[in-house]
Amino acid sequence: MNTTLPKDLLSASLAAVRIQRPLVQNITNYVVMNNSANALLAIGASPVMAHWVREMDEMTAIAGALVINLGTLDDGWIEGMLAAGKAARHRGIPIVLDPVGAGATSQRTQAAMKIIDACHPTIIRGNASEIMALVDARIKSKGVDSTASSDDALEAAKRLACTTSSVVVISGATDYITDGTQVHIVTGGSEMMTAVTGMGCTSTAIIGAFSAVVCDPMEAATAAMAVMSWAGERAAAYSKGNGSMQVNFLDELYNLTPDQL
Repeated sequence: MNTTLPKDLLSASLAAVRIQRPLVQNITNYVVMNNSANALLAIGASPVMAHWVREMDEMTAIAGALVINLGTLDDGWIEGMLAAGKAARHRGIPIVLDPVGAGATSQRTQAAMKIIDACHPTIIRGNASEIMALVDARIKSKGVDSTASSDDALEAAKRLACTTSSVVVISGATDYITDGTQVHIVTGGSEMMTAVTGMGCTSTAIIGAFSAVVCDPMEAATAAMAVMSWAGERAAAYSKGNGSMQVNFLDELYNLTPDQL
């Protein structure tokens, strides 16, 4: 794992998560709820998976960060996302948006843009195609998979960051984190991570944990992606396939120490 963020900031960020154990509210999809919750527990955070619109105001009031993931959508979920996002914005709670599948259908792209316009997320994390689709609706993705590399999406990410005032994260072989001017880079990880469902969604949840304890969203997002890269690289070294990779990845998150970073 390599990153442009200084190592002392990386270790301090992880230590803050371990000590403060922030509550991260997740409105996320059925496919990854278990994965994301276990990853948050492994990193030292406290997850809650809640999407009922009637409890959004109260639930958001006790959270350190809100993660909105568009993986499995319907009208009720979108209503809950908007309610939670507006409540979090009102309270100054960091919001992390994962526009899953943006570019696959016009409805998904429009839903993502509606949430961006109404909730003003602190951080937006997606793969290259998703980020590009939020800038140019003509861009198409392959379901939830990217048809472009993270390198291809960097200029689009900068534009999106400037127009939304959000930090934008592109995950891929190389991770880019930008506020429209600065660019942080994280390299490493493993190709095997792409064979484990929900790794991107997991990284969004981890970004939520770091954003709850690190004031600078650029630093929070970069530290989170560095932790993902570190754990993925270490786990892949002794995993026999994607099944053991999933378990080993959680173990690496759990055993990671600030000193190792």
